[in-house]
Amino acid sequence: MDVEHQPDAERFVIHADGHEAEVNYRVEGGVLAITHTGVPEAIGGRGIASDLVRAAFDFARAQGLRVRPACSYAAAWSRRHGEYADLLAD
Repeated sequence: MDVEHQPDAERFVIHADGHEAEVNYRVEGGVLAITHTGVPEAIGGRGIASDLVRAAFDFARAQGLRVRPACSYAAAWSRRHGEYADLLAD
């Protein structure tokens, strides 16, 4: 599935089967804070949340930003994906 970045809205989205999943973020002081991950139940269980959070981390890396996973899903995801540990903000 294609992840769409909507920088003006500070979010990444995936559209699937008529539903929209999203990761919201904000950037302050060189840190991208992931504030919300939402996937409708109808399209859950497909790895969509993981794809969205990975897109946010990849964007942060490309922009030279650190990441603060402020929502519980992003925090759990970051613990499972040590290859992104170097991006975590203190």
